[in-house]
Amino acid sequence: MNSPSNQLFDAYFTQANMRAVFCDRGRVQGMLDFELALARAEARVGLIPSEAVAPIAAACIAENYDFDALAQAIVSAGNSAIPLVKALGQQVAAQSTEAERFVHLGATSQDVMDTGLVLQLRNAIALLETDLASLADALALQAERYAETPLAGRTWLQHATPVTLGMKLAGVLGAVSRHRQRLIELKPRLLCLQFGGASGSLAALGDMAWPVSEALALELKLQLPEQPWHTQRDRLVELGGLLGLIAGSLGKLGRDISLLMQTETGEVFEPSAPGKGGSSTMPHKRNPVSAAVLISAATRAPGLVSTMLAAMPQEHERSLGLWHAEWETLPELCCLVSGALQQALLVVPSIEVDAERMRENLNLTQGLVLAEAVSIALAQRIGRDASHHLVEQCCRQAVKEGVHLRVVLDSNAEVSAQLSSAELDRLLDPAHYLGQARRWVERAIADHSNISR
Repeated sequence: MNSPSNQLFDAYFTQANMRAVFCDRGRVQGMLDFELALARAEARVGLIPSEAVAPIAAACIAENYDFDALAQAIVSAGNSAIPLVKALGQQVAAQSTEAERFVHLGATSQDVMDTGLVLQLRNAIALLETDLASLADALALQAERYAETPLAGRTWLQHATPVTLGMKLAGVLGAVSRHRQRLIELKPRLLCLQFGGASGSLAALGDMAWPVSEALALELKLQLPEQPWHTQRDRLVELGGLLGLIAGSLGKLGRDISLLMQTETGEVFEPSAPGKGGSSTMPHKRNPVSAAVLISAATRAPGLVSTMLAAMPQEHERSLGLWHAEWETLPELCCLVSGALQQALLVVPSIEVDAERMRENLNLTQGLVLAEAVSIALAQRIGRDASHHLVEQCCRQAVKEGVHLRVVLDSNAEVSAQLSSAELDRLLDPAHYLGQARRWVERAIADHSNISR
């Protein structure tokens, strides 16, 4: 009988495939895969009879085990490997008492759990890589599409100077590309065998320890590290930190989308769908429900990353409590990031853009967003300080009188003496003050293409 589970929010916050990686079955199968690989490795080097492998293999199927019974046994055992290995031995003995003698030979509980986790993480990373690549593709397409679509840049939540939507999306693309590169670089360090026996020396296997280690790493297709890492947790913490970075970048995307969706702004929207973003009482609402997941993951991730960091100073050759603190933390980080990626993939490919509203909002300050352009042009002729002071006075006058900055500039003799009407037209046109926005888009797309090859 399976225990009750809490699944109301899983579909919203977690990718189903990622949750499957870290469900009870996934955890148990990862440990069983280690046990089977160990038997095969030891048979390959002649440490155990080859006839012992088949009964062990037949028992290394997660569905053969009662997860509720394992859960109850963990309460007394202190980890999941002890009761699982005991149950595995019982199943093997039912087929061959001879084979049961060779179950778990030379290994310790942490070898089983850590390597099982690494096998799970290999599957998790494959999911993350696929989704990050898909998100990068979508961001690249949208960045190119809106490379020259101007909107107000905002600093300290106030209108600054014009940017483009493509430039904003290219910023996210750049972060995603860097995360993809980090993941590529991390994998050789992370995806490695944990096999050290009781205290890390593999003394129980005598002279066969190294041949078994090599064969086991080969069997599992994992790197063979320079030594066991029972209490050196940097590999796992490095992944935790990267997951925190990914969550933060996705949170930035969600934050900006939610701000651009505000009623007062109304420039960019999550794609509409029946029943999406509604309110239980207000029929007019269109809430940024995907952005909420991105922001939520970015809010929760730092605490989980800090737990991984706090668990690093583990005692001697086996930790008490700090190792335990990792067990649910890293899987939860994977699940949170996977859920955020799924929501980002719902939004970015079909993002809705109101370019007309962007133009209207650029004009909300009646030309003030382009005061810098005028000031810089004047500075080439009358000096920086004089130009800044003059344009600042014109801006204050425009605000006080409630008129467009162009009106004040036209009526100012000092400005008119330096800048023609045609020059002012150009300086006060947002499309002519986008700087390197197009270049930033092109460079971000080029970096993305280099990683995707």
